[in-house]
Amino acid sequence: MKAIRVHAPGGPEALKLEEVPRPVPKEGEALVRIEAAGVNYIDCYMRTGQYKMSLPGTVGLEAAGTVESVGPGVTSVKAGDRVAYAGVPGAYAEYAAVPAERLVHLPDGLDARQGAAAMLQGMTAHYLTHSTHPLRPGESCLVQAAAGGVGLLLCQIAKKRGARVFGTVSTEEKAKRAREAGADEVILYTQTDFAAEVRRATGGRGVQVVYESVGKTTFDKSLDSLARRGLLALFGQSSGPVPPVDPQVLNQKGSLFLTRPTLAHHIEKREELLERAGAVLGWVRDGSLKLTIDRELPLAQAAEAHRLLESRATSGKLLLIP
Repeated sequence: MKAIRVHAPGGPEALKLEEVPRPVPKEGEALVRIEAAGVNYIDCYMRTGQYKMSLPGTVGLEAAGTVESVGPGVTSVKAGDRVAYAGVPGAYAEYAAVPAERLVHLPDGLDARQGAAAMLQGMTAHYLTHSTHPLRPGESCLVQAAAGGVGLLLCQIAKKRGARVFGTVSTEEKAKRAREAGADEVILYTQTDFAAEVRRATGGRGVQVVYESVGKTTFDKSLDSLARRGLLALFGQSSGPVPPVDPQVLNQKGSLFLTRPTLAHHIEKREELLERAGAVLGWVRDGSLKLTIDRELPLAQAAEAHRLLESRATSGKLLLIP
């Protein structure tokens, strides 16, 4: 089978299309024929060595497809089942052996492309709005990169929760997409000081929570956008890692809270995985959560997908199709 492999950390050129043996499912695993794989920033972090992965290794943490066969002891899925998953390495490939307990059945009416586009980013938006800071009606939040893959979903889910949504974007076209996703106030951070604009629009109070995925270049102003005792949820770092923070700064800016959550810790138990995935996929199926698939590329063009993502030339989801 074909797979995208990394032998040494590097740029997009480190992604190599290779012929490798098709995996055989071990006890507790299912062999999934991948029909669509999601491209996410964490894949770039792993490719560059910012996050550790076993080398040589196959990139990708999210996919959807059909179960081909199952290993011993598997009863939760069977050959022919349509499934999706997130958080298991090896998705940039034609086949993957996946722990059966990590697989979620795709609801009727959803295809593999929708499944691969919804799982990782959708569950991320879910835990941020339901667990990290459970938004309440009347609260305000700031979504950085509001026209990105997670950002568009965050805007929609935050509106479902009854929040007033501020979003930052880089272009007018992305501003249009963020508004369509439910952002009440969209700020072009390339033209406007977003922290000052948030303060102005909230009567000087600031927002209760900032959902921060950009990192280095926006972190300080994200802190400046918060209300007293507000929370900054740093869940990504597309512009680079944030330098060390003096905790005294949190005091000076209003007894602020800072957290660095990750999806893996919010779907550790299968019950929680099924709850979050069920909610997200259910919303997609009933039309109350809209997916934006920016483009689909052949598996062989994984390097181009990473270039597009890192250049911020996309709005919504990138998929690789084996």
